[in-house]
Amino acid sequence: MCANVFGVLKSLFGKPFDGGKRMDHGGPQDQQQHPAEQQQPYHPQHPAMMRLYEVQKEVSTLGPQVCTFSGLQNDREYKRMERELTQLLLQVDQVDTEGKLELQGARKRAAQEVEGLLRYLEENASHPSRLAIEDLSIAARELVDERVVAPQRAGGVAEINDELVDALQELVLRLTQIKTEGRVPLRKARYRALTRLCAVQDVLESRTPQQTLSLPLSGDTHEAVNRINQVMVKVSMARSQLLALLMGLSGRDSCAHLSRILTELQVELDALDVSGNAAIRNYRKQVVEEINGLLKHLDLEGEGDDTRRYDLAQNNSIREIEAVRAHVSHLREGVLRHCVVGDLSFRPKAELQSLLTHLDQVDTAKNPCIREARRRAVVEVQAIITFLDLREALVCRQPGPEEHPSHRAVWLVLGSLSDLQAQVLGFDGKRADKSYMMLEELLTKQLLALDAVDPQGDTSTKVARKQAVKFAQNILNYLDMKTDEWEY
Repeated sequence: MCANVFGVLKSLFGKPFDGGKRMDHGGPQDQQQHPAEQQQPYHPQHPAMMRLYEVQKEVSTLGPQVCTFSGLQNDREYKRMERELTQLLLQVDQVDTEGKLELQGARKRAAQEVEGLLRYLEENASHPSRLAIEDLSIAARELVDERVVAPQRAGGVAEINDELVDALQELVLRLTQIKTEGRVPLRKARYRALTRLCAVQDVLESRTPQQTLSLPLSGDTHEAVNRINQVMVKVSMARSQLLALLMGLSGRDSCAHLSRILTELQVELDALDVSGNAAIRNYRKQVVEEINGLLKHLDLEGEGDDTRRYDLAQNNSIREIEAVRAHVSHLREGVLRHCVVGDLSFRPKAELQSLLTHLDQVDTAKNPCIREARRRAVVEVQAIITFLDLREALVCRQPGPEEHPSHRAVWLVLGSLSDLQAQVLGFDGKRADKSYMMLEELLTKQLLALDAVDPQGDTSTKVARKQAVKFAQNILNYLDMKTDEWEY
């Protein structure tokens, strides 16, 4: 849609019309024109064409804004663009074509372009994925306000615990799973929400161990200590303001204002005379580092404007992960091909382990989407390794006559799971496919079969059954991951 805006209008108005020729129409209507009309060229200086040129310029200005707008319908920027596009549409409709088919066609196409931008603007602002992003952002905002910001504003202490950290992490994961359909506005909205939520996580995690040590040194130790403790109180207040800013809970403060406050605190700390006292220098250093940690999150006002930040298809780490996935796909095909003919000699475990090492070294830059992409690639590698390990174990297995019947029953289920895992590894369909539902049903039956195994007090059977259940669940999870249509 956006590329169309910048190309089609130019083709419509970028050159004068040629005599009696239509721009993109032909047939009977041309023959019905008066001969004099067919010989009359419509140059760019024609009043109607001049007005359409002016519309083209305004559309060229609005187009990029519409194509990157990531807000909602109640945003001020949305209403401005909607109003300006509607006015353009009215202006196009008022262009006098003098009944000439060429001018009518140009006006029609100009109107279609403006209408297309209006539709694109509305579709993205009201898209279910955009609304889902907003719902999760609101949930995060309410959580941070209730547990952190509101208590501190009331003069109390924020309640930061594992429950809060886990709740925020769950919201981050749910945001990464929202599908954007490749739409730039949706990608941008998701990126902005994730960036802010991850910043909140970082601020809270860095603050957690300092809650019980807000005043680590007594003011009687040195005159500078009391000054540092006073700065620490201001830093605590700034931290609360930062969290409010990140979550959109502050209507008065701005990132620039808070940045000035923190910078002034740094200057105040730098001016302190610590008289060569190593303990006080270390204390001051800790406070300065905490201020720097807060400052690094204050550049978020323009975050997401650079396409390279939220279009992860252009990210070097993602490209690296995709290269590994392509290699994994090649190895998986080779493993399955050899297994079909009963050849177990092809065991690229060392190569697969090296790929795991490679993935572990990929820089995620704390980006949750890149982390998720890497995690999924790791799961793909591990799925092949576990498949090879189980195949080898089944081939090498030599049960003795004294083997417990329940233990043998677990191994029979593992044999079936190995065959099903081969099918899951090779599956390349969707959840609506019959083959998917069949695999899901067969794997569930194996879980039920394991549940029916009675260990009869045999310890080795208990351990084997527990491992087999985990193995079956991992296969189900892998099948689910392959079909969830996740995107960056």
